[in-house]
Amino acid sequence: MCGPPEVRRLTGADIVAALRAGGGDFRRAPQFGLFFSAVYVVGGFVMLWLGAGHFTWILATSLGFPLLAPFAAAGLYEVSRRMERGQPLEWRAVLGIVWAERTRQLPWLGAIIVFYFLFWTFLAHMIFALFMGLSVMTNVSGSWEVFLTPNGLAMLATELVIGAGLAFLLFALTVVSLPLVLDRELDFVTAMMVSLRAVRTNLVLMLGWALLVATLTFAALLPWFLGLLVVLPVLGHATWHLYRCALV
Repeated sequence: MCGPPEVRRLTGADIVAALRAGGGDFRRAPQFGLFFSAVYVVGGFVMLWLGAGHFTWILATSLGFPLLAPFAAAGLYEVSRRMERGQPLEWRAVLGIVWAERTRQLPWLGAIIVFYFLFWTFLAHMIFALFMGLSVMTNVSGSWEVFLTPNGLAMLATELVIGAGLAFLLFALTVVSLPLVLDRELDFVTAMMVSLRAVRTNLVLMLGWALLVATLTFAALLPWFLGLLVVLPVLGHATWHLYRCALV
């Protein structure tokens, strides 16, 4: 395996250029973006169905749902990479990216993301139980009043703060590492260290990028996840181009 790449400082112009390139990739090959985002939308409905009637499940999965976005976007990174290299866009090659990478590092990063999501779901339940206590015996799925109590508001604030912190940590670990292990021969631990270094080197811009991703993703979730059909492909392609700008 080759050594870790060098990290460069980004500018606001790089962020704008990445977004424009992401939108351009989506327009050039919308079939792939719509396919991957449709899978993500269906996954959202499945998660809601699993948590139907249980507010804690809906809250935990809704806050944790965006954590799965980097892995879901792996196919989009492959599309952008092929466009960049002038390679043909074949369904078999794009859809089989995880299988084709089975002897490399992508599956390990995917497993880490899944375990991270499961940990957050468990933690969200624990926070709910610690703050709400016997309130879990009430019909919380049909009554919002319990969440307007001091304990309820404190619980919501705690879950939002901890959830945001965990989401940014996962963002920092994966924003560069996922496209990096697709693009170069590098182990996943080193790739995550490179990703953390890229975020630390460009902390303000990366915070802004993370906030933009979170805001657009949240807005896309509101109309029954349908906004993800556009937002997810554009952000996925843009993340690839941001990765290309971030490393030498």
